[in-house]
Amino acid sequence: MKKYIGLDIGGTKCAVVCGDADGNVEAKIRFETTDFKSTLSALFEAVQSLMTDDVVALGVSCGGPLSSKRGVILSPPNLPGWDEVYITDMLRERFGLPAFLKNDADACAIAEWRWGNAKGAEHAVFLTFGTGMGAGLILNGKPYSGACDMAGEVGHIRLFEGGFVGYGKAGSFEGYCSGGAIPQYGRGSAKELAEAARSGDAEALRIWDEIGENLGRGVAYVVDILNPEVIVIGSIYERARDLLDEAMWRSLRKEALSLSADAVKILPAALGDSLGDKAALGVAACGYAEECARI
Repeated sequence: MKKYIGLDIGGTKCAVVCGDADGNVEAKIRFETTDFKSTLSALFEAVQSLMTDDVVALGVSCGGPLSSKRGVILSPPNLPGWDEVYITDMLRERFGLPAFLKNDADACAIAEWRWGNAKGAEHAVFLTFGTGMGAGLILNGKPYSGACDMAGEVGHIRLFEGGFVGYGKAGSFEGYCSGGAIPQYGRGSAKELAEAARSGDAEALRIWDEIGENLGRGVAYVVDILNPEVIVIGSIYERARDLLDEAMWRSLRKEALSLSADAVKILPAALGDSLGDKAALGVAACGYAEECARI
C-alpha cells in the first residue's frame, strides 16, 4: 500500500507523520518550533526516520504567505527566518520523491474533504475560526487557491465600517470571529467566555449571541459568492457550536440569498485533534494523485 509523509509546520510546534491514502496516521514525530535552521534540520531528520520504501510523496502544511505552485514559504509572521524557503525543492533533492505545499487552511480543507465532514462534496469551504479566520476552498471537486495562493482570505472581509481589529483591519470578519478577536468583547478568552455562558452568565450568553450573529454575517458572504453545499468550521465552532448556532443561522438567513442558504450545511470539523496531521497527509496524497493524473 502507498504511504505518504506529511509535515505540519507551525509557529510553536511541528509534526511529521506517516500514513496512508485513507488518512490513517501510522507514525508521528512531534517537536517544538525553534529557530529556522534547527527546525528545518529536525523536520528533515524526522522525515528520514519515518521513511520507508512504500512512501511515494511528501506534503507540507504551513501558515502563509506562500506559493504552492513554486513550493516556496514566503516569510510567515509566525515563523521568523523562514524567508523564501524552497521547501518542496529541498525535500525532492534530499529524498528523491515528489513534494507538495499548501497553506494550513487549504490543507485542512483537503483533509475534511477527503476524510471528514466535507467528504464527497463538489463545493466545500473550510473556515479555521481559530487564532485567525481564514478559509480553504474546494470548488468543482478540486482544491482552489487562486492566482497567488490568496483565495479564501475571508478574515479580511469588512463586516463593519470600524470596530474590533483583526487581520490589520478594523471591522473585519477576523476582528469579530477568531480566537484573537473574542477577548475584544471584554470577557476573556473563548474558553473563559464559554465556561461563563454554560454556568448561566447572562452577559456571556449575550456576547456569544453577538459572536454568532457576526459569524453568520461573514458566512453569508461566503454562501452568496461561492454557493457551497457544505461549510466546515473548525476550532472555536467545534467547541462552542451550542452557543453559536441559533444566532449564526438567524443572521445567515437574514443576510444571504434564501436559495443559497437553504442549500448549505454547516458542520463542525470532524477530524478534531488529528486535523493537522491529516491535513499534511492530505497535501501529499492529493498532490500525488494530481501529478499521476497529468502523466
